[in-house]
Amino acid sequence: MDSELLSRSLMFLLFLLLLLFVLLFSSLDVWYFLRGAQVFVWSCFQPRVKDVLSEQSVDGQVLLHDLDYMGHMNNSRYLRECDFARFHHYMRNGLFMASFRLGAKMVVGASTVRYRRSLAFRETFEIRTRVLGWDQKSFYLEQRFVSKKDNFVSAVMLCRQNVVHCSPEDILQVVGQEKIKSPEFSEDLKHWISFISANSQSLRAESGLKEE
Repeated sequence: MDSELLSRSLMFLLFLLLLLFVLLFSSLDVWYFLRGAQVFVWSCFQPRVKDVLSEQSVDGQVLLHDLDYMGHMNNSRYLRECDFARFHHYMRNGLFMASFRLGAKMVVGASTVRYRRSLAFRETFEIRTRVLGWDQKSFYLEQRFVSKKDNFVSAVMLCRQNVVHCSPEDILQVVGQEKIKSPEFSEDLKHWISFISANSQSLRAESGLKEE
């Protein structure tokens, strides 16, 4: 009788665990948080990059869950991979820990992706991330998806990383690179920032808000 009761209890426990597993994966993007934890731990064991302007790269490969109906990497997956690549970049050059100490946050204010050639199933690539410069409110980054089979730049992303509760200069000071000046913005970056500003003012006008 005791063994039968124990067996039923174990079956019930397994059922509850299975139900919890289903509810968790159906209501939360579990793999996103696990991947973020993996990037955090892996970055902690990587050598520190002292120059915030230096380019860093991470490897990737197109897997089954990355595919869309066309059989190549889904457009939204590029943005997701860029998220993890930026996190890795900030961890290694110290920007993430510096912002954490200041109680600040770095959030994406704008991003634009130019797709040049699709990445196919099992194709390997690099994401090369670099800081292009900064102003009083934001860091500006470029991220390139470079195919390993022929070194072709398959996609390019521009990202505006807004700094909340402090400024990029404050973060650089904590990192110990307050003497570094922002590189001069390229013409295409200037045009992109102008577009963001014009679009922001247009949306504010629609809402009856004053110009910034």
